[in-house]
Amino acid sequence: MSIRVAIVGPTGYTGLHLIERLLRHPGAKLTYLASARKELPDIAEVFPRLAGRLTASVSVCRPIDVQAIAREADVVFLGLPHKVAMTYAGPLLDAGLRVIDLSADYRLRDADLYEQVYNNPHIDTEHLGQAVYGLPELYRESIAKASLIANPGCYPTAATLAISPLLAKGLVQADNIIVNAASGTTGAGRSPKLITHFPEHNESYSAYGQIGGHRHQPELEQTLDQVAGEETSVLFVPHLLPIDQGILETIYLQPTANDITEEELFETLERAYENEPFVRVRNDLPNVKYVCNTNFCDLSVRLVESGPVTHIVVFTAIDNMIKGASGQAIQNMNIMFGQDETAGLL
Repeated sequence: MSIRVAIVGPTGYTGLHLIERLLRHPGAKLTYLASARKELPDIAEVFPRLAGRLTASVSVCRPIDVQAIAREADVVFLGLPHKVAMTYAGPLLDAGLRVIDLSADYRLRDADLYEQVYNNPHIDTEHLGQAVYGLPELYRESIAKASLIANPGCYPTAATLAISPLLAKGLVQADNIIVNAASGTTGAGRSPKLITHFPEHNESYSAYGQIGGHRHQPELEQTLDQVAGEETSVLFVPHLLPIDQGILETIYLQPTANDITEEELFETLERAYENEPFVRVRNDLPNVKYVCNTNFCDLSVRLVESGPVTHIVVFTAIDNMIKGASGQAIQNMNIMFGQDETAGLL
C-alpha cells in the first residue's frame, strides 16, 4: 500500500521540492494539495517545471478542509509559515492524520521560549509536548512512533550533525561553540525581500539578522544540551550567499584535553555515521556544490594549532532545501511508515 500524502501550503520552495521527490517515490502517492489562498492555484502554473507531471485532480489546489484531507491522506506535510502551521496541526492530528511540520512551530519544546523567540504566543501547547524533533540520525526510534514531527531548521541540521558526536564523546567543550554559517537565498523563502532582490544580492556576501540572537540559536542549543547532558553555549552567525541552494558551516570548538588527535576526531565522526545513509565523512573539505539537490550532509574536521591555542574546526555542508527541509521531511515520513529510509531521495 502506498502512503497517501497531502501537502498544506505547497506554493513555497519546500512545497516544490516535496512534490518533486514524492513524484519519484516508489511507496508514496500525492493525493491532495491544499491552499489557504482565496483563488486556489494550479501548482503547475506556480511552478511551471511541474507541468505535465501531476494529474489535474491533484495539480489544482483545494481548500484546507481537514475532514476531506483525512479521507484522502495518511500523512500531511505542513509547508506553512511560522505562527500559521500550529493553527492547522492540531485539527489534522485530531482527525487521525500524521503530521510533519516544516515550520518552526513545534521545534522548541518550551512554549515560553517559543513566544520569546518568535514574538507570538504558542496556541497549541496541547500538541507541543508530543512533537518529536525530526533529525533521524539522533531520534530515529522516536520518529518511527511519532504522530507529529517538528522538521528541523536547515542551519541546526548541519550544525547538530557536525557537533553532536564530538560533544557526546566529551572531546569538545560545551560552553564555547561558534557556528559561522552561510546559506543560499532560498532559505529566506519565496516572498520578495530587499535582501534577496537580485541587484542587492548578486555578487554580495554579508552577515544578516540579529547576531547572537538568531532564532535558530535556541533550537540548536536545545538539541546540543540533550546530547551533552549539560547546558551548552552557542554563538551562531548566519551569512547570505549569492546562490540559490546550499549551506556551508565552519564550526569552531575547543578541545577538552591536550592529547586529542585529528585521527581521533575523524574516527569519532566515522563511527557515529558509519550506518547513516545520508551523512558522508570526507577527508577533503565539504563544498555546497557536492551536496546541492541531494539529501546528503558532508562533514570533515581539522585540528589546528595557533600558537599556544588548539582549535577543532568542523566543516559541514547540506542543501538547505533538501536535507535542511523537504528531503529530511520525506526521510522522516519513510521512517514513520516503515519504508526504506532512502526512498525518493537517491
